[in-house]
Order: sequence, then structure tokens, then C-alpha cells
Amino acid sequence: MRILIIEDNPDIAANIGDYLDELGHTVDFAGDGITGLHLAIVNDFDAIVLDLALPGMDGLEVCRKLRQEAGKNTPVLMLTARDRLEDKLAGFEIGADDYLVKPFELQEVEARLTVLTTRGLRRASKEIQIGDLVFNVDTLIVNRGGQEIDLNPIGLKLLRCLMDASPNVVTRAELEKEVWGEEMPDSDSLRVHIHSLRSAIDKPFGTKMIQTRHGIGYRLLESDAI
Repeated sequence: MRILIIEDNPDIAANIGDYLDELGHTVDFAGDGITGLHLAIVNDFDAIVLDLALPGMDGLEVCRKLRQEAGKNTPVLMLTARDRLEDKLAGFEIGADDYLVKPFELQEVEARLTVLTTRGLRRASKEIQIGDLVFNVDTLIVNRGGQEIDLNPIGLKLLRCLMDASPNVVTRAELEKEVWGEEMPDSDSLRVHIHSLRSAIDKPFGTKMIQTRHGIGYRLLESDAI
């Protein structure tokens, strides 16, 4: 992989870069948001490691400009010391593909980058489609059978997780971690939000796509596959 690391902490950047280089990846660096955005636009990287707190232009603005103004769909792994749900949702809403909260293990950085790049073809289309359900990852517009569906931020995040993993099962713990991070909700929160998602995605259409695997989690399949 050819990877761009946009990180103003030289020690963190060097540690990630050295580790990825030893694994055979090609690594470029930028120490501020403006330089990082320029490199990300004029080059074709397989993935970008993007720090949230950057001088010149923060990571959210870099990601927003990369997606909305430059039209680049390079997978973005965002690094942050902030683990609040609001911060993560803000990143996902402007186009970040994944989050890692500092401190982190270098092995996990490489593992997440590998996952993101293997989904490259799906990302490049700007849309995730399962059957007649379509999720535009840039505009956050969801529609099924040509009918637009209005979802709140948590619903969008849950749907994105399920569609990215389809047809595999996503465990309850994985969904809770993706949406709420380390701030685990009460025991009924996930069930309530899945119920709301089903009401929007399945109920109006008469055929269901979201399947419960009791005691394990959930998965999303084409309606005729359930």
C-alpha cells in the first residue's frame, strides 16, 4: 500500500511510518493539514492516516475538503485523542472511514488500513448497495427501491456498519463499540436503535433485510436472501 500519514507529532508519525515501512508499505508524510490536503489531492494513495488535531487546518476540515471539494475517495483512518460519540459522528459525517483513539497499537493501524483498502472498490463508487438498498457515503442519503429514507446519525452509523459487513454478522459488542466507543450505553439502547432502523428500512417495504442472530448480533442481507 501507498499510505499518507498526516500527523503533526513527529514521534507518532515516525513510529507509524517505520512500522508500515518494515511491512513493505510505501509511506509519505505531512506535518500539517494544508500540506497533507495538497499531497492527498495531487497523489493517488491507497489510504490516509489523518490526525484530528493539526496545525493550519484540522483533520475534519482536511477530510471535508478532500471529499466534498476535491472529490477524492481515498480511505481515511482518523486518529484522535477524543473518544466522545459526538466527535466520531462528526468525522463519519464528513467522510472519515474509520477511527482509532490514541494511544493505539501499531498492529491495529496496519490491520484497519488493510480492511479499508480491501473495500476500495465499494468506496470508489461513493455508494454502498445491497439489493435495492443504497447508501451514498458522501451525501449520507439512503434510499430503498428509489424511495429516500430519513435516518438519524446513530441510524446512519448502524446501517453503515451492517452494510459494510454484509452478508456477515456484526456482533452486538462490535456495533456498540462502533457507535458509542468506550462509553457503553445501557443494555436496551442498541435494541431500541435497531428497532428504529428496522422501522425505516424494512417495515414500509414489506420485506426485511435486517436479520437478528439471537444471542450474537445482526446482519443485513438482500431481502430475497433472508
